[in-house]
Amino acid sequence: MDAAPSDDLRLHGHLLGRQGSRADLNTPVLVVEADALDRNIARMAALAGAQGVRLRPHAKTHKSVEIARRQIAAGAVGVCCAKLGEAEALAAGGVGGLHITSPVVSGPALARLAALNAVSERLSVVCDDPDNLARLAAEVGTAERPLGVFVDLDPGIHRTGVASPEAAAALAAAIVAAPTLRYEGLQMYCGREQHIESFAERRAAIVERTDYLRQVIAALEAVGAAPPVITGGGTGTHRIDLELGVLTELQVGSYIFMDDEYAACDLTGAGDQPFERSLFVETRVVSANARGLVTLDGGFKAFATEGKPPTAGQGAPDGARVVFMGDEHSALIAPGVEAALRPGDMVRLNPPHCDPTVEHYESYHVLRGDTLIEIWPVTARGRAR
Repeated sequence: MDAAPSDDLRLHGHLLGRQGSRADLNTPVLVVEADALDRNIARMAALAGAQGVRLRPHAKTHKSVEIARRQIAAGAVGVCCAKLGEAEALAAGGVGGLHITSPVVSGPALARLAALNAVSERLSVVCDDPDNLARLAAEVGTAERPLGVFVDLDPGIHRTGVASPEAAAALAAAIVAAPTLRYEGLQMYCGREQHIESFAERRAAIVERTDYLRQVIAALEAVGAAPPVITGGGTGTHRIDLELGVLTELQVGSYIFMDDEYAACDLTGAGDQPFERSLFVETRVVSANARGLVTLDGGFKAFATEGKPPTAGQGAPDGARVVFMGDEHSALIAPGVEAALRPGDMVRLNPPHCDPTVEHYESYHVLRGDTLIEIWPVTARGRAR
């Protein structure tokens, strides 16, 4: 029996290619501006290419085969995945060059990793523990298809990663010695630093962490395990990482979409924004009976809510602000807004944090202007294991 079409295709398939079809979308709905997305992909590819640095963008941002294909077509060597399940979903869609940026340690997960390694070209994973490395060598890699392994280095947040240059060197030497493993190099991702709003403060923090990274590289070189690839970085630090010249591969993610958290950051030191917003949630006014506010149909369930509420975009009066009003609703607040907007009017909202907001939706509705041109599945939605 054929699978039933997705709910988004059922609701919106008939709108594809019809001029002005944005106005007929059922809301709340996740939309992507196609041209802005493509320009963001091209700009990051050009920045990295000019410095001779590889791009392996982080697919935890988009979880999409279609977007991964666009990034690879623009020159990326593959994509990163935060979880094994994401890698499985993208591999099933034909995406290669997958790198899993978190350790894979349990018995069931190792069995799945072995199956993925058997079919996925250039698969790699991180490791920060000698016992885990031994199991990767015995259960996952093979002489015919060695598993790629990076030493994962703790940048100071104590989430994952080896804790010292000496531990990194010992682990790297063990990878080199394992015939079923392929030594890929060193990963250090400074997640805590990505959202420091001041460019000067962010640069100072990354300079200090990069000095430590140089110490670790020297320790690896001393045991004959110079890292072929040094991977890390992100949207918030990409300019700084390229300037410092130590990373040879960038794991940038949110640059394709941008969001309120990155919009608050000076990414270049000049106060400009090198990337455009391309990801939005379209909502509608459902009630306008109170003075100074209207109610929108997107609430907690439409956005990641670990930070601030979304900000208002197209369709909202200048200066309007958004306040969550529960699971299903938000308030758009501005003087006289109840007269300016009526039930059924569309208001575009900017996600505060793009990655977990995407996780709320089964599809991207891809727009060119006001026309729906494609519907892309969020391929790895829910693949958190």
